[in-house]
Amino acid sequence: MERPDTAQTPTHQDLLTPEEPPAWEELNSESQSPLLLVCDHASNRVPHKLAHLGLDLNILGMHVAYDIGCEKLTRLLASHFNATALLANYSRLVIDLNRHPGDGSSIPEVSDDIEIPGNHALTPDQIRQREMALFWPYHNQIEHILGRIVSRGQTPILCSIHSFTPIFKGFSRPWHIGILWDRDRRIAQPMLESLKAAQRFNVGDNEPYHARNPVGFTMDVHAEKNGYPHLLMEIRQDLIGQQAGVTEWAEIIHSHLKPILARMTFT
Repeated sequence: MERPDTAQTPTHQDLLTPEEPPAWEELNSESQSPLLLVCDHASNRVPHKLAHLGLDLNILGMHVAYDIGCEKLTRLLASHFNATALLANYSRLVIDLNRHPGDGSSIPEVSDDIEIPGNHALTPDQIRQREMALFWPYHNQIEHILGRIVSRGQTPILCSIHSFTPIFKGFSRPWHIGILWDRDRRIAQPMLESLKAAQRFNVGDNEPYHARNPVGFTMDVHAEKNGYPHLLMEIRQDLIGQQAGVTEWAEIIHSHLKPILARMTFT
């Protein structure tokens, strides 16, 4: 899919006021690590001009608006690994950065049975405005960071951080952490084995979602299609909803993933 050059399309700025942050926040941009951490659903922020999408503020604090706990977790992991990280600055309800543009779930009219009034009956121009202001700047920056890593003679390693609600449509999800993978198991398989060997965690193998269902955009476009080693982790939200849990799980992930990356050579 061709990526628009958002720097050449100033009209997309109409969505954000000068006081609002850009589509993404980059951490540790000077890192020399080949690891790039991304958090597609880090924030529940909505541009002021969209008036909370017509939602009560309590809904914007729910899992439908963002991946609870992941912003803080990604920040800690970036520190632990001394790696670059990219955080999304706006809610998945404005536009989901992990869905293909034009997909029905890209700008959802309904999410987990909750109506999103501000997403109904959007014109093509309104949809494109969100894509150009938020979606493409984020993904163009991922490509830019990956390019920096390649320019240093390194093979990029892409790690995507997500979280999932403990109960979904009446089903209680037992997993503490899920490792999602499709065709490339270079990191996923040893990570699964390491976590299971600890005998402390209920580990989901392509649970609570299945990476072989090509719904997601980020890993498919930036990692799979480029042949870059990668890992997508889903952590249960009740485990990282408070700072103590975030700290604990950052240490868990770091302790299991660091030795895996240290002993692997990617070409």
